[in-house]
Formats: sequence, structure tokens, C-alpha cells
Amino acid sequence: MTGSRRILTLNAGSSSLKIALYREADLALELSGQVADLGGRPRFRAMAGPDLAADEPWPRDPAIAAVLERVFRWLAHAGWAEGVVAVGHRIVHGGLEFRDPILLTPDVVRRLEGLSPLAPLHQPFNLQGVELARQHFDSALQVGVFDTAFHADQPDVARLYALPRDLIDEGVLAYGFHGLSYQYIAEQLRLGDGPAAGGRAIVLHLGSGVSLCAMTAGRSVATTMGFSALDGPPMSTRCGALDPGVILHLIQARGMTAEAVGQLLYHRSGLLGLSGETGDMVTLLASDRPHAHQALDVYVYRIAREIGSLAAALGGLDTMVFTAGVGEHAGPIRERIVHLCGWLGVALDADANRRDAHRISAPKSRVKVLIIPTNEQVVIAQGVCRITGSGAPA
Repeated sequence: MTGSRRILTLNAGSSSLKIALYREADLALELSGQVADLGGRPRFRAMAGPDLAADEPWPRDPAIAAVLERVFRWLAHAGWAEGVVAVGHRIVHGGLEFRDPILLTPDVVRRLEGLSPLAPLHQPFNLQGVELARQHFDSALQVGVFDTAFHADQPDVARLYALPRDLIDEGVLAYGFHGLSYQYIAEQLRLGDGPAAGGRAIVLHLGSGVSLCAMTAGRSVATTMGFSALDGPPMSTRCGALDPGVILHLIQARGMTAEAVGQLLYHRSGLLGLSGETGDMVTLLASDRPHAHQALDVYVYRIAREIGSLAAALGGLDTMVFTAGVGEHAGPIRERIVHLCGWLGVALDADANRRDAHRISAPKSRVKVLIIPTNEQVVIAQGVCRITGSGAPA
């Protein structure tokens, strides 16, 4: 493990922390790891190529800083911290100012902190990671890569809210998120499905967070998340799209503070709120409780309705891609979504869907349906290479 110059990537999500180590020269993956289920029973698992490097339960600690410290200590103890010359960070919100990968100087970090209210589940964690990585890898470059950048060139009709111009000028726009994931999927379509890359595609990023993105020729045309990461279909604990009048009601009639409303919408809603049980998809699929079934009914219905909206924005549909944890592994959810989209000419191959195959559409389907595992980590590493001039960026 010595002698190699490495890029470390950090991806702090709402329910997990992912890390990866790449050889700087050619972006060969040397190590990948994840602390999963941060809000429940955290477990750290790491792979060094085909070999298991770690698989152990970790103590539950709500502070992301404590989780990061433990990860960094493990890297050092196992010898993987040697040779790290740059650390790439997923930064969820770049606002209007930040699009391209950037060196995370103290001034840049201060400006990014101002965007934390727009992504409270992610941005503070992302920026804590920057500070801790600077302490542990003091000679390494710290580079930010932005989740909002992929959607920055959407047409105005997709980004503008019908609000007064002064608010729009202040940056109250639909930014969209999960951009690193969509960027990776767009590249995979280009590499593996040439004609599909130039066609009309809807990508479903179904994880703890949920969003969909309409693409033409690999470029974002419209997406379901907007100004914040609350918009779109219901998520694990986030409400999804909501009539703003509900928020006025909570404040005016129930006397809730802005902070209390934020806690409700980000942490107590979505599948958790609807089921009254959990936001975990595996548990809900196994549950026999009526509210769990109803939560899944709403989830699937709202996703299918968003597909219809995005298909209208595209003027039709050629390819549908499922990705992220639920999208890649929950066959029953995929089946129900595709069934509701039958009017688009989508048909599923039931056996391929059960096997989580790459192509799960039936031969008669007018729309190609694919499962493509996402890889935000390598997109972060490629962003680092754009700053350092090393590696083999796509």
C-alpha cells in the first residue's frame, strides 16, 4: 500500500457515508467503503478489490464528525491514508455561484456555508468533512464537486418559479440535485447504449432521497427536485412535493416555528410519516400493516405521475433507467412503477426484473428499461482530476 499517489473521495449522504480511494495516475479503484444506516444501526464495510477489508457494526452517533473521525482513523490504522494527495468532496448545493470543481479554500467554504439552509441534510455534513479532511490530510488538496452542476443548463422554463423577479434574482430557482449520479448514468448510456445516449431518457434515482431526471442526449432537461432537496416524490423521511398552503397552515394555525416545520418535512415525513413505522424500503415491503401498504402505494403513484410529467417535457420516451439503492435492488417497486407506465409503451421482463438484470424491459417494450448501478465516487474523482490535471477524467 506504499508508493502510490491517491485520491480519496468523500460522499456524505442523508443516511450513509461513502469513501473511495483511487490511484491518481489512472483512477484505478483501490478501496471502496461505506458506513450505512447512519440513523439506525450503522455498519462499516470496505472492499479492497475483491477482498473484504472491513465489515463491522459501528456505534450509533448522530454527529457526522464522529463518523468521519472513525473512518479517518481506520484508514490510517489500515495503511490506506498513505499517499493521499487530494480529497474530493461531494458538495450538494453550489447555488448560482459554483458549477465547476473548485479548490475548497477557507473563503469558498464560508460561501458554501451560506447555502446550508437549502440542503440541511447534506451541506453541513459535506462541509464538516472538508474541515476534518484538512486536519487529517493537511498536505492534500481539498476539492469540491457539485451535485447541482449537472442541471445548471436546464431551460429557464424548467428552473423558474412563478414568483416576483426580485426573488428570482436572489437565486430562488429550481436547482435540482443528485447531479453526480445523473452525470455518471449519462456517461454509462453514452458508453454502453450509444443510441440511447442520444435519445430521450428518464433516470430514476431511488434511494433514501428520491429524484427523477429527464435527459436528452445526456443533458438534463428537467428534474423533480427544485430549490431544495424536499421536492418531488415522497422519500424515506422527506415529504416530497407539497402544497405551500400546508406550510402556511402549520405556521398560522398550529403555531409551529420554521425550525419545527423543517424537522417535520425533512425528518418525520415521507415513507416514515405515511407508514407510521419506518422509512426503510426493505422493512415496508415485508410489512403487513395497512399504513405500510398505503405508503408504498403513494410512493409508486407519485413516481409514476412524475414520469408522465417528465415524458411530456421530453416529448416522448426512449429509455428508462433505475439507479441507487431502491432502484437497483427493489424489484417489486420497479415492477409496480413500470406497470403504471404501460400507457407509454413500457413492458417489463418479469424474470429479468427478479434477477436485477441490466436490461429488464420485455422484447415487445417500446421503451428500453435498464438498471445501471450509480457511481458518484468516480465522478468526484474525475472532478478532482480536472483541478490537478492528473488521472483519466471522462
